[in-house]
Amino acid sequence: MRVLLLTCALLALAACKEEEVIRPLPVALTEDAVSHYCQMNVMEHGGPKAQIHLDGLPDPLFFGQVRDAVAFLKSPERDNRVLATYVSDMGAAESWLLPGTTNWIDADTAHFVIEAGVRGGMGAPEVVPFAEPGDAAAFVSEFGGRVVGLADIPDTEVTGPVDPDMTLQEPAS
Repeated sequence: MRVLLLTCALLALAACKEEEVIRPLPVALTEDAVSHYCQMNVMEHGGPKAQIHLDGLPDPLFFGQVRDAVAFLKSPERDNRVLATYVSDMGAAESWLLPGTTNWIDADTAHFVIEAGVRGGMGAPEVVPFAEPGDAAAFVSEFGGRVVGLADIPDTEVTGPVDPDMTLQEPAS
C-alpha cells in the first residue's frame, strides 16, 4: 500500500511539473514574410525587422519594424506565450535598406538604440537593435539617441500615435 501511495504521489508531482519548452531558433526571412500588423511584405521595406515565436503556432510572426514587435511584446492582449523574440543585428546588416535575412539576434540580449529619430521600414520612429555595444554606440554617435536593453524600452517609444509631420532621418542605404 505504501508503494502505491508513493507511486501516486510521484505521478501527481510529474503531472504538475510545467512542461519543458524548447526555444525555437530564428527563421530566415523570405519573400513570403508579411508583417503581422499590416500584412505588407517585410522585405520590401528597409530598416531592422523582428520575429516572435509563440507557443502553439508553427511559424513566427514577422514585423516590418522592431518598434512594432516591442509594442506586441508589451501588449497584454495576446493569447499565446512568447517562446522567443529575434531582431535584426544592424551591426551585421549590409545596409539600412538591406538589413539581412539571417543575422538574427536574441532580443533579450540585444542593445537597442532609442530616441535616434530614424525612420523604420513602415515610416515610424524605429528602435534599432545591435548585437555589439560598440556598434550601438557608433550608431548613437551618428544619429543620436541612447542605448537600452529590451526591458528598458519605454512604452512611449513603441506605442501611441505617430506624428506624420515628424522629421525623421533615414540612414544611408
